[in-house]
Amino acid sequence: MNIDIQGVHYDISDNTREHVQKKLHRLEYAEDLIVDLLITMTHDKNGYVIEVNVNFKWGKSAHIEVETFDLFKGIDNLFNKLDNKIAKEKEKIQDH
Repeated sequence: MNIDIQGVHYDISDNTREHVQKKLHRLEYAEDLIVDLLITMTHDKNGYVIEVNVNFKWGKSAHIEVETFDLFKGIDNLFNKLDNKIAKEKEKIQDH
């Protein structure tokens, strides 16, 4: 699984990277299903926009976006949504 974390108009601190790495442990069950995980954090006057693009091995991709004022709560929310999306996709593949 390739993981890329980027900041747009924002330098990602070590603290933020650590928080994301902790959350990535929740996705260990899906490492063999995911090819790329691209996380982008954008900072503007209205807060943060945190986006993730997930590319699955079977060619499907998903885009999830969260807007928030609190970066760490936004990351938590994003990973909750991502976890649900991965579980749904995994279930779809197992049904076939």
